[in-house]
Amino acid sequence: MLEWYWVLIIVILALVVGGFSGFFITKKIVKKQLRDNPPINEAQIRAMYMSMGRKPSEADIKRTMNAVKKGA
Repeated sequence: MLEWYWVLIIVILALVVGGFSGFFITKKIVKKQLRDNPPINEAQIRAMYMSMGRKPSEADIKRTMNAVKKGA
């Protein structure tokens, strides 16, 4: 029969391993979701520039899209 401290060690070890693996799996899934479904698209960036009162060039839109992608 296992002593109580071995049971405690196994439970703590299982919680730590589960926490780390859950964190990394969740991180990978979120990154994939952001890559597949970006939170902003070119039409939204164009509308943002227009609401600020300037007509965006294609270079402005591409630069902003790259900045958004690098941040994710």
